[in-house]
Amino acid sequence: MKIMPKSTKEEKYRWIKPILNKEISIKGMAKVCPFSERSLKYWLANFRKFGINGLENQSRRPKTNANETPIRIKERIIELRLDKKQCALKIMWDLRDEGIGIHFQTIQKIIKTEGLTRKYHLRKPKIAYLGKQWRPGEMVEMDVKWVPGRISGERYYQFTAIDSSSRWRYLNVYPFCSNYYAKKFLKELISVAPFAIRAIKTDNGPIFTNRYLGYAMSADPLNIRVHDFDVLCNEAGITHYLIDRGKPAQNGKVERSHGTDQQKFYDELEFQSFEDLKYRLRLWNMYYNDTKHCGLFGQTPNQALGLF
Repeated sequence: MKIMPKSTKEEKYRWIKPILNKEISIKGMAKVCPFSERSLKYWLANFRKFGINGLENQSRRPKTNANETPIRIKERIIELRLDKKQCALKIMWDLRDEGIGIHFQTIQKIIKTEGLTRKYHLRKPKIAYLGKQWRPGEMVEMDVKWVPGRISGERYYQFTAIDSSSRWRYLNVYPFCSNYYAKKFLKELISVAPFAIRAIKTDNGPIFTNRYLGYAMSADPLNIRVHDFDVLCNEAGITHYLIDRGKPAQNGKVERSHGTDQQKFYDELEFQSFEDLKYRLRLWNMYYNDTKHCGLFGQTPNQALGLF
């Protein structure tokens, strides 16, 4: 009974076995077998060098690529990704500053190959719309983020303001989330901002407005007490806008910046005291304003404002 070969290497071995036993020449075998003389010589050389395992089918994929990214650039991309945890666009701009030209899609492939991508939840499809082109100071988004964990048993709160045009930010941290510190933060913002603030947008928290609490509790609905924050805005000539209830996306820039704070600041550092937190937050604020942004097409907030 004729036994069929179980694998390609067994089939190759059957064709070269008579040649190895000197029963037939290579040219003679090439005349009767369906394979070329060149293939037979290649199988014989591999068999003599590696044995029967040398007859396994090898990948035909090229071992090298003339257009492959040099290893030094790959290592630099991995280094920047691990150090700054930035997207491919920002890495491309950083490499461009170093005199290295490489497309961001190539950087994305390298990041994915190295397993350095982040895991995302399924996102809802985005609806494209034409956003308003703000000028510096024309609209500043403001919000409060509680500092994760406790420092020496105390809770602290980060107040954040971000300019919708330049993405320039000002941060400070306080021991309480109250009207007093909301006003204090706004006064500091007005004094340090490199532009005139014309409008501020906040959520409906009680430190910013009494629309939902103070109005309903007022004894005289026709003479409602104006919130202290609104009083300060009026004195400074600033228009105070409120987002709709349950619509944090309307304050999207400051909300997104809080996500960056969590990932790249609070998740990476531990603080010994309130003063240590304030000092590190000040350094982080300076670093953020000197970081390239996709929304600014590779510029930093300071560059967008002309503050090189």
